[in-house]
Amino acid sequence: MSFTLRRRAARVVLLDDDGRVLLLEAHDPARPHGGTWWEIPGGGIDPHESSADAARRELREEAGVHEADIGPCVWVQRARFSFGGWRFDQWEEIHVAWCTDPPATWQPAGLEALEAVAFQQHRWWELDELLTSDARVLPARLRHHLPDLVAGRMPAEPIDITAEGFG
Repeated sequence: MSFTLRRRAARVVLLDDDGRVLLLEAHDPARPHGGTWWEIPGGGIDPHESSADAARRELREEAGVHEADIGPCVWVQRARFSFGGWRFDQWEEIHVAWCTDPPATWQPAGLEALEAVAFQQHRWWELDELLTSDARVLPARLRHHLPDLVAGRMPAEPIDITAEGFG
């Protein structure tokens, strides 16, 4: 792998009325024995698309969530990783969003082929359950910063949560 895809991306910390966070379970199809992890929805920002618009689109495509209030960008991070045989170097803008009526079933509405193979399921995690779990999560520092968002404490400026590896 010598080519690296450099891009901007948008991700979403989606909370429901009970303060639960939506995470998607995924694995790398190019590394079948690499295990799974739980991640917040998100992906590349299209040309002429704002990060908030990309966050809304990614929620629809990856999680089947069509109605969400997209809030401010609360975190940013530089993420360098390989996935599906590709190398990525991306600057991520992570928004908080709220969903009053989450869908009862997981019905993605536009997964790319690689995502369709990689994503296995979704889950609404209670904060305490996630904080005590040993499940791998992305972003790696999700557990550290999530309690403030669940409590309704938004940072005045986006916090750089760049970290290496899984949390």
